[in-house]
Amino acid sequence: MQKRMLAAMLPVGQSDQPVRWQQQKSAQTRLRMIIAAMDCLVAGGYGGLTTQQVAERTGISRGAMHHHFPTRLELVTAVIDHVFYERMRLFLEDYLSELGRSTEGELVEIATAAHWRSVQTREYAAYLELAVAARTDPELQQFFEPVARRYDEVWISEMIESFPQWQAQWETMKLANDLAMVAHMGLLLNRPVMGEDRIDRVNALLSRVLRGLYQS
Repeated sequence: MQKRMLAAMLPVGQSDQPVRWQQQKSAQTRLRMIIAAMDCLVAGGYGGLTTQQVAERTGISRGAMHHHFPTRLELVTAVIDHVFYERMRLFLEDYLSELGRSTEGELVEIATAAHWRSVQTREYAAYLELAVAARTDPELQQFFEPVARRYDEVWISEMIESFPQWQAQWETMKLANDLAMVAHMGLLLNRPVMGEDRIDRVNALLSRVLRGLYQS
């Protein structure tokens, strides 16, 4: 399941790992730039993400930076792909690691808890910065929204194969997924105000609601 879903989530045009040493070196350099760009987003928001900042963080020359990412938006596009893919990879690793130690009756709670942990990652923080900035930046929006829609479509199409316990309730499953997504985003954004106790109570309520949807 994990391999199939991650293969479906690979960015357009990206396939297996490069084989040749030079290709591997180039891929590693590119990844360092993407991770540095993600760090810029988390530290300073979309306004803090520039090719110069990324070059300084990685110690890469401006020429090498330009070779991999001639423009800021090409860098942003690579970051968007990376963030979506890594979010899914981390969620699946967490969910599947817990799955082997649990009963079928606990699957909803396990998935909900894994999703909550997945939104507390650096990757999700970078995603939030891009999502918020795209609302008021038309140029970013035209890059961000198509990728976001693609990953949402892939995730929904894969869910029915990966969570067979929901097969008889396909529409209900999509509703449960959407509810968990928006609830956890809201909790994360309001965390400084709400505090951990209130967040725990809301998460417990969310688990009960999702359990109710599953059992309905």
